[in-house]
Amino acid sequence: MLGVRDALGPARVRLNGGPVLAELDARFGTAAGRKVLAGEVVDSRGAVIDRDTVLPPGSFVHLYRDLPDEVPVPFEMPVLYQDDDIVVADKPHFLATMPRGRHVAQTALVRLRCELGLPELSPAHRLDRLTAGVLLFTTRRELRGRYQTLFACGAVHKTYLARAAVNPAVVLPRVVRSRIVKRRGQLQAVCEPGEPNAETLVELISPQGLYRLTPRTGRTHQLRVHMASLGLPITGDPCTPRCSRKLMVTSARRCSCWRSASSSTIRSPARAVSSSAAERESGHE
Repeated sequence: MLGVRDALGPARVRLNGGPVLAELDARFGTAAGRKVLAGEVVDSRGAVIDRDTVLPPGSFVHLYRDLPDEVPVPFEMPVLYQDDDIVVADKPHFLATMPRGRHVAQTALVRLRCELGLPELSPAHRLDRLTAGVLLFTTRRELRGRYQTLFACGAVHKTYLARAAVNPAVVLPRVVRSRIVKRRGQLQAVCEPGEPNAETLVELISPQGLYRLTPRTGRTHQLRVHMASLGLPITGDPCTPRCSRKLMVTSARRCSCWRSASSSTIRSPARAVSSSAAERESGHE
């Protein structure tokens, strides 16, 4: 089987069946066909695919992706904690957690794999690309499921800071519960009628409009949706209609979990992002 290259594992492609070279060339262009001719495509058993290989429908082949041109994210990502099992990093704004779409090399996962020399590094959870803060990774494949389960069952507690307008008519603190749905292909998530699947504690901690947000679930765009539902959209959030696009300041400030029968709490340092940098980067969303 193909290993990790350039901090990325190979892509797995499910075939419709027939001559592999012709199918890859038709579906993905001549670049994929050239990979076959160069011996860079293998089947699920690790056998190299050649120009004459024919496979049945439902078969899988594996190949390395070509990296797209990306806009560099000009912010550092300091490691806050590292041991044999986990790495905890302070992800900056505008950096995706892991490869997806046109964000591949400029992601937290690929950066850390390269910098730390840990090819099996994997995120135990995700932060939105525009959100900064504490991000936990596991160092070995066999650990990933255990830590993902901690996040899924609510054993990890996270808090965020965000800036928004202050409205005295909105009674705080309060727990916001709603049903959040994000449909494939749409940037925004929305609240819909039905059984709540998202819950956030919202607290105003400064009269200048600084909020502490404590999510008790992990739905996509949950914090921005819940703040918007209160009539308090997060300042500079490009996912909010009529956004000024000046500065997105949602930041994961603290991540706490029980591990090896003891509690671990890791905080991200205070950060400042210039409005000019935010405007420049938000145009690439």
